[in-house]
Amino acid sequence: MSKKNKKSETKPQPKVHKELQGLDITIDQFGEIKANMDIEKLNEFLDKNVDDKKLAERDDYEDMKKGDKPKKGK
Repeated sequence: MSKKNKKSETKPQPKVHKELQGLDITIDQFGEIKANMDIEKLNEFLDKNVDDKKLAERDDYEDMKKGDKPKKGK
């Protein structure tokens, strides 16, 4: 009988933005997302650097990106 050689393969680390260095995200057996970085920090990064395709059609999208609050009309 032959034995299988078990090699500890290290996964190559992907190239990431300098603000996300060391980020490691996994999904456990229950489908929960596990990350070694605070989710709020990750959300702030995505809000700042990624355009939201669903919101791009709105008239006030550019104001929202700048951080301006939309004006409420009567």
